[in-house]
Amino acid sequence: MPYNLGMNEITLALPFALPPPELAKDLLHALKTPALAALLGRHSALQYSEFDNNSRVLPHESWLSNALGLGDNAALASACMRGCGLGEAAAQGYWFMLQPAYVQISRTHFLLTDLRGLQLSEADSRALYEVARPYFDDIGKPLLHGAPGLWFVRADDWVSLSTASPDAATTQSMGDWLPEGEHARSFRKLQNEIQMLWHEHPVNEARQARGLQPVNSCWLWGGAGPAAPSGRVAISADTAWMATLAAPELRQPTAQQLIAQPGTVLLADLIAPAQAGDWADWLARMQRIEQEWFAPLLAALKDGRISSVKLVLSHRFGTSTVTSSKLAQRKFWRQPSLNPLLKQS
Repeated sequence: MPYNLGMNEITLALPFALPPPELAKDLLHALKTPALAALLGRHSALQYSEFDNNSRVLPHESWLSNALGLGDNAALASACMRGCGLGEAAAQGYWFMLQPAYVQISRTHFLLTDLRGLQLSEADSRALYEVARPYFDDIGKPLLHGAPGLWFVRADDWVSLSTASPDAATTQSMGDWLPEGEHARSFRKLQNEIQMLWHEHPVNEARQARGLQPVNSCWLWGGAGPAAPSGRVAISADTAWMATLAAPELRQPTAQQLIAQPGTVLLADLIAPAQAGDWADWLARMQRIEQEWFAPLLAALKDGRISSVKLVLSHRFGTSTVTSSKLAQRKFWRQPSLNPLLKQS
């Protein structure tokens, strides 16, 4: 993983590693993570920053976009296209990600479900794409298939459209997160047409027969011009769009690889259980991260193989940045503690 050569510092971003304030004390009491406690308790710097939800993305998405040199609004579509081998198209025009989705409908509101739950195969994704593509051609907005559940639409005249990431909209009332701006109505019309094309489609009938969610809508977000990323981040991803943002050699990294070639890494392991409110799974995954990441990083810090570890820990409303160094770990009078996870103000 030859990136950030010459540096001996590691940045580890963990979306949703900050527990929700109302559950934090109980969750921290259940955590048995001594290495994390040492990194947090014996820190050299600690800062909590509130996040402006008006940006319509989540804190870790804004952080990742910045780390890639793409600004803080998650203008990621073109970068994801390059990761899908669509670089030539990405270099021309303005593109959005368009992701097949399942929307739950109740008497009071619509709810965008977590797109991870679709479990969309290559075959299903291609079949639904081929149904939709002619309509996009007819309205002059080319549609490209990048990966299962990850498509791209060119809409040069929609540059001003304000969109939200699907993870920001999940668990919220969907009406508050739909695209806004001059061309919002045009997108709504497009979305309605696609919904009708897919209604009772054989792919959906077969999916429901297999106990899978039907694909009954689509989500537009991540609009970007042709700018290419200038930064590099190793990513352990739980979604196709996130995986495409890392170079192939930087996908699914290990702590040992990162220690050998220090740089920046994002682990997405905690997003799904936090979004679902499955805190038993969240605790289990935190314990695994303790063994696979926190303990090896702490050992490397203590024996001088790396000079510092910066943890970027977030939830929906903000980010805690905690840095520990070899010198800080020598401050034996500071007790290891998970209490910095409570400092959310």
